[in-house]
Amino acid sequence: MGPFEMVVLIVAISVGAGVYTTYLKTRANSRADDVTQGEVAKLREDVARLKERVKTLEAIVTDKDRALADEIRKLA
Repeated sequence: MGPFEMVVLIVAISVGAGVYTTYLKTRANSRADDVTQGEVAKLREDVARLKERVKTLEAIVTDKDRALADEIRKLA
């Protein structure tokens, strides 16, 4: 094996290792994206549910009858 053939072999091995490393990183990222998408969907559902709860609590707190009942309770 001549020096030219050795250089070509070393370059080929280096390029192949780089391609394989990139493939493994890409594969790991796609798995992480699937998990992340699931977590994002769950968080969106939680936020929507919490918004509804806050809306209900705001309605209760700003209710005129409740304010009147609190005033009567304070007087007693």
